[in-house]
Amino acid sequence: MIRKGKIEDIKSIMNLTKACAKAMIAKGIYQWNAHYPNSSAFKKDVERNELYVLETDSDISGTIVISTVMDEEYRPIEWLTKNDNNLYIHRLAIHPKFQGKGYAQQLMDFAENYAIENNYTSIRLDTFSQNKRNQKFYELRGYKRLGDIYFPKQSEYPFHCYELLL
Repeated sequence: MIRKGKIEDIKSIMNLTKACAKAMIAKGIYQWNAHYPNSSAFKKDVERNELYVLETDSDISGTIVISTVMDEEYRPIEWLTKNDNNLYIHRLAIHPKFQGKGYAQQLMDFAENYAIENNYTSIRLDTFSQNKRNQKFYELRGYKRLGDIYFPKQSEYPFHCYELLL
């Protein structure tokens, strides 16, 4: 079941994202660290009503942020659409013990259906350049890679920006 995230979910979400970071580091992917994601980001997501969680057997197994806010880092990208009617996906995560079961697909289906039902023009997101699995995941869903941005507190490597026209 996918539902809106609540403040009381943040502790479970932080445990989930820490487990994801540990699993990625074990594969040589240094995408998430002590700076990101953090509980204050998830708190803002809840306050803006943009955080969603996936529950399986009353455990939070995944999370996604569906936002209308364009981060400053996205400004230099030459997007396919104008910057006025877009959704942004952030912090998509599935706990490692639940990965490979199609839950990330479910969360993305949810986000894409939400965008279509609410007449958004496109969905935009970024993914780490060293995370080939994520790149393939988005490209197979029809997202087009448009350019790179940097988050120096996370990595010296770029993050690829993607957009899906709806």
